Amino acid sequence: MKKIFTTLLICAGLMSSCDSLLDIDPEFTQDAENFFNTEEDFQRALIGAYDLMQTAYLQIFIGEIASDNSIAGGESVTDTQGLHEIDNMTHGGVNAELRDVMRFNYTGIARVNYIFEFQDKLDFQGKNQLLAQAHFLRAYYYFTLVTYFGDMPLIVDRRISLSEISRSERTPKEQIYAQIESDLAIAIEVLPWVQPEVGRITKGASMALLGKVLLYQEKFSEAASVLDELINTNQAGYGLFADYSTMFYVINENVNEDVFTIQYSGQQGGDYGCYVCLQGNLAVGFHGIRQYNGPFYGDGNSYNLPTRNLYDAFSPNDPRREATLLDIDAFIASLPNSGNITYARGGGGHTGFYNNKYIKRLDERGLPDDDLTSPLNYRAIRYADVLLMAAEAFARTGNDGRARTELNKVRERVGMPAINSSGQALVEDILQERRLELSGEGYRFFDLVRTGKAAENIQGFQVGKHELFPIPQVEIDLAGGNWRQNPGY
Repeated sequence: MKKIFTTLLICAGLMSSCDSLLDIDPEFTQDAENFFNTEEDFQRALIGAYDLMQTAYLQIFIGEIASDNSIAGGESVTDTQGLHEIDNMTHGGVNAELRDVMRFNYTGIARVNYIFEFQDKLDFQGKNQLLAQAHFLRAYYYFTLVTYFGDMPLIVDRRISLSEISRSERTPKEQIYAQIESDLAIAIEVLPWVQPEVGRITKGASMALLGKVLLYQEKFSEAASVLDELINTNQAGYGLFADYSTMFYVINENVNEDVFTIQYSGQQGGDYGCYVCLQGNLAVGFHGIRQYNGPFYGDGNSYNLPTRNLYDAFSPNDPRREATLLDIDAFIASLPNSGNITYARGGGGHTGFYNNKYIKRLDERGLPDDDLTSPLNYRAIRYADVLLMAAEAFARTGNDGRARTELNKVRERVGMPAINSSGQALVEDILQERRLELSGEGYRFFDLVRTGKAAENIQGFQVGKHELFPIPQVEIDLAGGNWRQNPGY
């Protein structure tokens, strides 16, 4: 009998999440077909579908480490080896982190599909709002999969039986994008600008994600239209948070800049045996300073270390440089008791810099193990990103004036001079601004790939191969060899 006490029947034969989200009491007593009997059942299932977004730590890791922004770091080159392979562009079909990306996102999709499979079983007030959130979640999970792997099996509104696994095929990414756009259109139509519960998906988050989806497909006119409506309508009161230097502190979460934010909690402890079981943001502790003994910061695991190349990309008078990158030696030297402050360098590499946006601070630690349980939220799309996406979409459709307007809002917030370029030079300025504004947040690799700039910026990048990550070999095997591997792997 199929149970829902831990997971909700994932599709395509992929491994399931080990996260116990639905908190069914008593456990082991309810089969899938007899679950959706109350509104509470639907709400529990939706919470379970939301939960897989907490694996966004992989986005922060891979989106930076695969690019020129960061190196893998860590204890050694064999500790979390998959990240080092991605860093060196030597990754292949056997890679634990890439397999996690696939199985976690398919688990999220399966949980959403489970809701839709039984959506007609019960009516209740607010059901359309619940389903609209589920539409967004499915779009988010499929968008992650298609940007990592390209063509993938597309399953909607139903579970997949074990007998179907060996017959499943990879769906062309164009069809997946069409489904993503359809799901987001429903979410935009139904959801409110502001939700009564913080962290629930809103109309603005749905519009922002749709704008991003369209931009990634080079549908620039459509992206410009969606993002223009978001900026001009903006009934949620989005804006640029005044103090960039403290924006990524816990005390400044869920502010006007937050359009689509993944919420974390530091109130539930965790251990290294099951990362997907955590309710905290493990990236924060992993980014921490190894064996650090000093003020303000907590110690951590020294992963995802920013590069000198990124540091040098900033103007010395750009306040975002210090807010984004912690120059550890300069920081220690600036303190009155610097001789008493120590830290260690990991065997996985050392650059002298740490990700200062998502880093463990002494007064922001969660319950033990606090390497894994930070309450610091992940800003999946913030308003500055919306403005820069809009600027790019306008520039690529010939509306340079509007593009400069949105670009310079972002620069003005941090006291940087206005940019007055036009044409292709303006596009290049916008892409550079994306790096300066958003570095450390997991976007850089995908920006380089979608704009055709990866080979010139990433050492070891092979055109025609590394635009996509390889399909995990174990999933190809589970599908009976029916899935073709991505080119070059």
